[in-house]
Order: sequence, then structure tokens, then C-alpha cells
Amino acid sequence: MIDHNGRKIDYLRVSVTDRCNLRCKYCMPDGIRSVPMSQILTFEEILAIVREAASIGIRCVRLTGGEPLVRLGMPDLVRKLKAVPGIEKVTMTTNGILLQENLPALTGAGLDAVNISLDTMDRAQYRAITGTDGLDTVLSAIPAACASGLRVKVNAVSLALGEDNIRALISLAKDLPVDIRFIEMMPIGYGKDFPVRDSENRNLESSYRSYGDRENTKSEKKEARPKDFHEDPEGICRSRFGVVDHRTLLDQLQRMYPGMKKEDSVHGFGPAVYYSIPGYRGSLGLISAIHGKFCDSCNRVRLTSQGFLKTCLCYNEGTDLRAVLRAGLSEEEIRRTLREQMRKTIYEKPDAHCFEVPEKITEKAGMSAIGG
Repeated sequence: MIDHNGRKIDYLRVSVTDRCNLRCKYCMPDGIRSVPMSQILTFEEILAIVREAASIGIRCVRLTGGEPLVRLGMPDLVRKLKAVPGIEKVTMTTNGILLQENLPALTGAGLDAVNISLDTMDRAQYRAITGTDGLDTVLSAIPAACASGLRVKVNAVSLALGEDNIRALISLAKDLPVDIRFIEMMPIGYGKDFPVRDSENRNLESSYRSYGDRENTKSEKKEARPKDFHEDPEGICRSRFGVVDHRTLLDQLQRMYPGMKKEDSVHGFGPAVYYSIPGYRGSLGLISAIHGKFCDSCNRVRLTSQGFLKTCLCYNEGTDLRAVLRAGLSEEEIRRTLREQMRKTIYEKPDAHCFEVPEKITEKAGMSAIGG
């Protein structure tokens, strides 16, 4: 499927749930209400959408959430998605808590790859960010996933947690064939409340102000840092930690690893820029939505757990496919209408996001509602 800018759209991210077993402060902190299960797409509805999406050019499906593995029956969904004509790869993004126990069933169903979300290797920081003590569980799941034959990537949101944390995360790629990817925070949902700082958590007064930190000086005067991770009831955002912009991060990484070299190869369907480090089995990746804007090559659309097809995270635009599925139409009418609405929506995919101009952002939902 080609959009009006000539971009080939072949990648569909499918959120199977808005629920999660962690409470990450930038994504789904305590207090967020889940939608009723009756509003969530059934697996058969997901399959109906994917079948028609594949017929117009979608080739890769990534299962996300929330946390996809909190929903029962995921291996069966993977197996059925793999059987859809035209679908070449089925992958998953997970926080890793439930991954290891599900690996045999997932690999048996044909899952091709897994991305594991892990922002820190420090137990206190992990607990502060996620609200749980699950770090050891995630760390044991990473080599297990590699051993199972899955292609494994570790995704870390670029929080200002210090150089030691950067080194610790990248060390996972020393002896394991995993890609360690740092993801620049986008100013949507709770992410917009994180101030922009350097990796050691020092304010960058001259930074762009697209994360809700539009009055740096005022906010710093009003809010003193808490004495420990747990004193901010809203989480670590705004006071304890900020986010690191990727111009700063790349400069730091090049100082830390002077031998790192940019790779020409593409790892999968995503927008990351990869670097090799001498002596490391895995690669280092940067996904820089703000300071490495890749909209001109964007190949993806998103299906929320409630059946809304989104073409850009920045805008509240798209089409309600659940309404088509539940309108009482015949099977042939459903298939035709799904194809028509997806074609139209994908063709009209916005030229680019506007994260650098916050007042133009129309998306108000958080990532747990949209799908990570």
C-alpha cells in the first residue's frame, strides 16, 4: 500500500490490550482506568482486520499493549496471524515479566522476534519507574529468548539515569546477539511531562520545550527534587529524572565508545539507526523521533485495542474499524468496507509529526491506550 507521499506502508502494530502488569510512570501510572473488555477487539476481530490489511500490502504485524502477554491465548493468536496469506513476520513487544514462561508456546506458534522493554539495570530505578521488583525476571528472560531462536531487541526509553546505566544496558550486547535500542521520548500522554535534561539529569536550559517543560526555570524553582525515588506521588517525572534528547545521547555514546561505527544494514521493519561496537555481538540502536525525524520513510500504522486505525502518533486521526465489524453487515460487506476504509486512511497518512510544535499535537491519549 502506497500513501499520498509515496511511502510504502507494510507494517501494522496491533495493540491487543490496554492493560499492563507494570505501572511505568511515563506510560501507565497508577490510577489509569482500563476500558471494559467489551470495547476491546476480540481475537477474531483482530484476525479479520489483519486479513484485509494483508490483502492491501501489510507484511509485518507487531503485537503490543499494554502488555500483550497479560491477555490469555496469545500463542494461538500468533499461530493464526502467521497463517494469514501475505503476512511474513509476526513479532511482539513485551515488558518481559511473563515472557520466559510463555516462550515455548510463542516460539512453537511461530513468533519471529521479540522486543523487550527495559529502561534500567538498577533495581531501585527499575522499582521507581515500574512500581515492581521484576528486574531479575526480565534479565533472565533476555538470554532465554535468545536461546529460543527469537531475534531479540531491548528497548530503553532515554531517561536521564546516568552514564553507568547506559553502559550497563549496552553490556547486554557484549555476549548476546541482542540489539540495545534507546528510544527518544515523544511528547504525548505522560511523556510530555518529562523535562529535557542531559544523561546525568542536569537541566538543558536551551532545549526545545516539547515535553511539557515549556517553562523550565519556573518548574525547577517550584519543585525541589525528592529525597528518594518514591516521594513524588506522580512518579519520577518532572522532578527526579528527565529525558535525554538524542543529540546529547549520540555525542555521549561516541565519547564512551570511540570505535562505534554506523551500520548500513536495516534490522527489521523499524526506523532505528544502528551502530556496531568492536567486540560486541549485538548492535546499538537509536530511535530518534525528535532529533532524527524519520517521517519521510515511515512505513507503519497502528491499530488500538479498541479497533481505531491510527496513521501517526501525533494526531487524533484515523478510522474506527471496530464500528465496521460490529455494524451487522454481511461478511462480504465487512471485508469490502474494511479494505476501503484502510486504503483511504493509509493513503491520507499525515506528511510528518509535529512533536517539535506542541500546540499542534492533537492526540491526547496516552501510550497504553494507543498501543506501544
